[in-house]
Amino acid sequence: MVKGANVGLTTLSEDVGSVMVSLGWSSTTGEGDADVSVLLLDGDGKVRSDVDFCFYNNPVAGNGSVQLLGKTPTADGSEDRISFDLDAVPQEIEKVVVAASRYAGSRFGDLDDLRLTLADSAGDGLVRFAVEGTDDVSAVIFGELYRRSGEWKFRAVGQGYASGLAGLATDYGVDIDDDAEQDGPESSGPEQGGPEPEGPGRDTSEQPAATGQDGPERPARVPAQTRGSDPADLAAPAKPRAAAEPEPADPAPVPKPARRPRTAKKKVTLPRTAKKSLADNDTWRTARLFPVSALKSDRERETRATSVVLSVMAQVPEFGRRLTAGFGAPAGRMETFTEVTLPHGESPRRPDGVVRVERAGKLWTALVETKTNGNALKPDQVQDYMDIAARRGYEAVITLSNDVALEGSPLVDVRIDRRRKHKVALWHLSWAEVVHQAQMLIRHEGVGNAAHAWLLQELLQYLQHENSGCHGFQNMGAAWVPVRRGIDDETLCRGDARALEVIENWERLVRQVCLRLGGELGQKVLPVQRARRGSDPGARRAELADHLCEQGRLSAEIRIEGTPGVLAITADLRTGKLRTSIEVPAAEPGYPLSRAKRLVRRLSEAPADLHIETLVGGEGAGPRGTLERLRPEPADILPKDGAQITGFRLSLFKGMGNGRGSAETGFIRSVDEAVDRFHAQVVAHLEAPVP
Repeated sequence: MVKGANVGLTTLSEDVGSVMVSLGWSSTTGEGDADVSVLLLDGDGKVRSDVDFCFYNNPVAGNGSVQLLGKTPTADGSEDRISFDLDAVPQEIEKVVVAASRYAGSRFGDLDDLRLTLADSAGDGLVRFAVEGTDDVSAVIFGELYRRSGEWKFRAVGQGYASGLAGLATDYGVDIDDDAEQDGPESSGPEQGGPEPEGPGRDTSEQPAATGQDGPERPARVPAQTRGSDPADLAAPAKPRAAAEPEPADPAPVPKPARRPRTAKKKVTLPRTAKKSLADNDTWRTARLFPVSALKSDRERETRATSVVLSVMAQVPEFGRRLTAGFGAPAGRMETFTEVTLPHGESPRRPDGVVRVERAGKLWTALVETKTNGNALKPDQVQDYMDIAARRGYEAVITLSNDVALEGSPLVDVRIDRRRKHKVALWHLSWAEVVHQAQMLIRHEGVGNAAHAWLLQELLQYLQHENSGCHGFQNMGAAWVPVRRGIDDETLCRGDARALEVIENWERLVRQVCLRLGGELGQKVLPVQRARRGSDPGARRAELADHLCEQGRLSAEIRIEGTPGVLAITADLRTGKLRTSIEVPAAEPGYPLSRAKRLVRRLSEAPADLHIETLVGGEGAGPRGTLERLRPEPADILPKDGAQITGFRLSLFKGMGNGRGSAETGFIRSVDEAVDRFHAQVVAHLEAPVP
């Protein structure tokens, strides 16, 4: 689509009761990021109240009809996905605005390939809009969904705001604290005029925020290290956390902190540490809702895991919605079933589960096939379920296993009968994703009441137990040992299919590391894909496989929200060493020796074997040394030729596991331990750039 164009959704597809909107971008460094927000507007073009402003701290709005699903990595960047259940959008809402914003002085001109895509409930792409002319703005309206004659239409907007999200939100009626507005930019209007609303307005009345079931009232949790798209944050210019110049004689008055808009519902979260046990000794076991001690076979694990997850999805609406919204399911009453028998030729089939969601008299149904304990999905079994779903008018088939799906590389190849008018979507979930969503809800975002939080905690206890079989990706594959041997004896050649298999499994492992770390921290953690724009994922992996054959190294980068740089992971299969590192930029003000001293002080709790390398301008290499040696002599890290310091590279090294699995001596466990140690002991002390 081109800017200003509009189209009716029903002219594009029959499956538009629920749609998925994705906002995407890329950057040459892999570090560019933006936050997505959605505003629900009435006939007057304003939000009814602040609850109609959906952003990172209020990810669900419109009685569950709008939900931010977070980021998913792509071949050349990432996409932020938003689920819209258009049939459930409150009748008072005439228009839904989809926007994104940058923070800390960043502009959209630093990002490439800004785009919006819209897909129907079957996952088929319907609309693509490339946004241009946003170089000097920090907030952009990508597009809008609006009602016309009882149907939903989409308009490509591409409107920029130089004043950021604060100016955009204020224009649409979101309450911003006066103190925050006074500190913000003078201009609060759009960079260019937006399209006028079509048709007459509609009389509306103020509506209360949608609430969950009764529970203790608590304020919503805001991550302490996150400076996201909150208008109170974006209204004030970003300031460095540490000043480079000497302290003034009379310290400046501390400004009054701006309040955040009243956007979040009352939520319940659980503490990270358990209360002191009343057991007489450690041999007593806490009674669990979902016991695992009696599980003896793969079939028992599979049946128990399916029943546990599906039952919690039905009882905890927030959790069920988080897992199904990305598959096109509406926001409605959910029921789940297990061991359902369905006719299929001469022999009936028994999928592991069925999910049904009812909304406004309409029924959305998905068949569920699960695997545990590393067992692979069977293509013929999934094919049968796809055929059954198509004949019965079901919307989707969901597979759930320890494997992690990759873009452009389906776990199961199925045949699609194009002659059928009804389309069935095939989706995949990893057990690691299920654990991640449960952690985000009970530890960071909250759920409707204490009972729901307890149910999710019991689910987590079950899934993370060693006997459940739901441990996520745990095996680097049959090619791991031959590839390592081929690298050792230099017999591995370019184009070897086994190297490509190792690259694919390495990417799965990195994505699982991001899910696990993000769930623990409550922050966005994503893999960085430094690839040419529009490159094919398969071609990118083939190129990485050739590099593995030549250099014997696996490399990856992950971006953790709130950290000053990208965390790099390198596995050198020749030396058997794992390296975790981060490049920390150095601020301009201050003397070089002062920078070195401040860096060493900040790393006072870091391991003594931490390697520090000075980064200098040009092609030259700076001095390096261990933290143990630099603590008494920080000047040793300064370039002797007076070269300009651009930053510091901090690295830790550890031995690499040999096995292909996640046992104590396995490669997967060694990667997990290396990332956890580096983040806890190094990255956690580097929330801001070194001044």
